[in-house]
Amino acid sequence: VQLQASGGGLVQAGGSLRLSCTTSGSIFGLYYMAWYRQTPGKERESVARFNTDDGIDYAGSVKGRFTISRDSAKSTVYLQMDSLKSEDTAVYYCYADHKITRRQFWGQGTQVTVSS
Repeated sequence: VQLQASGGGLVQAGGSLRLSCTTSGSIFGLYYMAWYRQTPGKERESVARFNTDDGIDYAGSVKGRFTISRDSAKSTVYLQMDSLKSEDTAVYYCYADHKITRRQFWGQGTQVTVSS
């Protein structure tokens, strides 16, 4: 499984960005998809993910501001980020893990920088 993340950049606080994660095929039926982020010196944290019931879980810090979605026809997962804050500055990673084997795959990361 290959994951290609894009869409990061520099944005002012209060602005929006949409991240995209293009996958190497039609994997949504086999894999749970998620977005994680990491800042220097901190552990990688889950931002938004599709869960076992096909619902969505969000980190408390982004709930109401971020939206994860997927387009099966385009084999792409999105993360719409609105009302961005300086604390959202991080490298964002696309993630997939197999529903049965739990094998994990990571994209290469895309930098999001929010200026205050």
